[in-house]
Amino acid sequence: MKLIPTRIPDVVIVEPAVFADERGWFMESFNAPRFDQMLSALGLPLPGAFVQDNHSCSRSGTLRGLHFQVAPHAQGKLVRVVQGAAFDVAVDIRPGSPTLGQWVGVELSADNHRQLWLPAGFAHGFLALADETHFLYKTTDVYARECERAIRWDDPDLAIDWPLARIGGPPLLAPKDAAAPSFADALCTL
Repeated sequence: MKLIPTRIPDVVIVEPAVFADERGWFMESFNAPRFDQMLSALGLPLPGAFVQDNHSCSRSGTLRGLHFQVAPHAQGKLVRVVQGAAFDVAVDIRPGSPTLGQWVGVELSADNHRQLWLPAGFAHGFLALADETHFLYKTTDVYARECERAIRWDDPDLAIDWPLARIGGPPLLAPKDAAAPSFADALCTL
């Protein structure tokens, strides 16, 4: 496993070692001691225990997000795609952070096996780039409806460069995502 820093230091790409031969391939998708050791080597805080796993399936063009939870159920997320492909985004929403309002986007796919680690304090969203995109999340806290929040995916203050040309039109959104507040309004709920 290799951790690749992004332009937001606390968000890292996790690139597992994949062992392939004529039979197929094998990879260790998660190893807590090794993950903690590698985060520590980068000077990053440890995530604590992962307590919930989620799995979504999306058709091409589906945009889910930008979602986050506030305390006492703020969540760190380790995410990956096991079928299909997605453009995955983390937005820094930590008050006082030098990278507040900045975002990182990375393509995760079944082919590249990459994962993205985003600690608590980040909003998260993704755009499915293929039909039947299966997205897995490991979270450091459980889902808590009363702590759930969202930010508009197309907020001009964030200016996320979603690869909409790859899906051929506007994204498919859940009603709650279409009605999500602006980044500035969401910050008032923290």
